[in-house]
Amino acid sequence: MRAVFLLALLTLGSAAFAFPTKPVKIIVAFPPGGGTDIVARLLAPRLGEAWGQAVIVENRAGASGTLGTEAAARADPDGHTLFMATMGNMTANQHLYPKMTVDPLRAFAPITKVVDVHFVFLANPALPAKGVRELIELAKQRPGEIAYGSSGPGGAPHLAMELFKRRAGVDLQHVPYKGSAPSMNDLIGGRVMLTMDSLVQYLPHIRAGRLKALAVLGPKRSALLPEVPTIAESGLPGYALTNWFGLLAPAATPRETLLKVNQDVLRVLKHDDLQKKIADLGADVVGNSAEEFGTAMLAESAQWAEIIKAAGIRVEE
Repeated sequence: MRAVFLLALLTLGSAAFAFPTKPVKIIVAFPPGGGTDIVARLLAPRLGEAWGQAVIVENRAGASGTLGTEAAARADPDGHTLFMATMGNMTANQHLYPKMTVDPLRAFAPITKVVDVHFVFLANPALPAKGVRELIELAKQRPGEIAYGSSGPGGAPHLAMELFKRRAGVDLQHVPYKGSAPSMNDLIGGRVMLTMDSLVQYLPHIRAGRLKALAVLGPKRSALLPEVPTIAESGLPGYALTNWFGLLAPAATPRETLLKVNQDVLRVLKHDDLQKKIADLGADVVGNSAEEFGTAMLAESAQWAEIIKAAGIRVEE
């Protein structure tokens, strides 16, 4: 089913040619202020310097990222429109939205994974639970009463929390938003009590005491929050989730263009100042080959299909 996708990866060739010949657009499928947007805006000016052309970030939010995904897939396949995608955009949404008009793994050619993004379990300080164990006890006493926010149905924050609910045997009320930024605002304001989302946009609020970190979702503690345990350490062994953001282009984009963008992005990602800024946000620079990125997405998509079906995860229409 994914043969065309992998064939494109294996047949990339190199050639000297002029690219870009006009401004480049990076589509982000979420509103400004979210983690994907922040990383795209860190990368854009540095690519602009390398290419001698403006690189513009365009936010196309809606329907948990499916609107932006579809817009990017239908762009002219000349390399001048790129897509800063997330795990949810590329490997989960197609298993949650049967009416999606594009299959992401067929509609796009991979360029590179840009960053791995560390997720954190966050609570409003008013919630009377200091950690995951206390939260589980509280949720079992108040089934369906504690609300959590997410960036939208089917996004990584939603999936992460639904898996937590299933593993912990608790019932939490889902309040979906159109992106992480409005979800964050309502968490700080106390309109929802919980979320799971990336450190990229939440770290300043944790440090300022506006939010409390209950746990980190990855397999090990974060160097930025060394005192915060993992969820696995907090009583749910085996639970781990790391989100990612990566660059792709419409599937029919010429192979030599894909290769040049990959090489230029990898060169930019080696800049020490950019790596420090990304690390300070709670993410790790990756920068791999198109083949590695594409193969990983295929495996991840199959995994999410199985998990979503087994967990009975449903999106709100």
